[in-house]
Amino acid sequence: MASERRSLEPIRGADRVNRRRLNLRGEFLLALLPTLIVLAVLALLEVFSRQRLLFASLASSAFLIYLDPEHGTNTTRCLVLAHVIASLAGMLIYLVLGAGYVSGGAAMIVTITAMILLDVVHPPAVATALSFAFRDESAKTLLLFIMALGMIAVLVVMQRAAVWLVARLGITTR
Repeated sequence: MASERRSLEPIRGADRVNRRRLNLRGEFLLALLPTLIVLAVLALLEVFSRQRLLFASLASSAFLIYLDPEHGTNTTRCLVLAHVIASLAGMLIYLVLGAGYVSGGAAMIVTITAMILLDVVHPPAVATALSFAFRDESAKTLLLFIMALGMIAVLVVMQRAAVWLVARLGITTR
């Protein structure tokens, strides 16, 4: 069945090695940790804030960490810096332009440009920029987002440990 799953294969002609696919048990084991961490972050944030959609981009980050934990875009450096840049850009542009599509577009452009220039490309951060640009955010929300981001950064380290554990347990591709 593993050979039938092709969603992780590079597009034809791409110069990239496939991520080693595991059997279904291994794939679910690898996905379990990011899922549990994101659910814990959401439960914790629910106590302090009702702005649930603001943190949706972190769920996308967690899935990318599962998908390819050793990819450069999923390093702790890229994940943290890209989301911090995006949240600050979105919030500052909101303060200057107010909420709306112009703010969202400007926040996207600033975030994408900064990620490219600083070599910290992490696509879910673009959604973070939009979230902050579209709504009124207080310093408290920014602090909560940064705390949640810290928890997701810990996930990167834990996921790498899980990859090691899966390899150590000998969970194969079939």
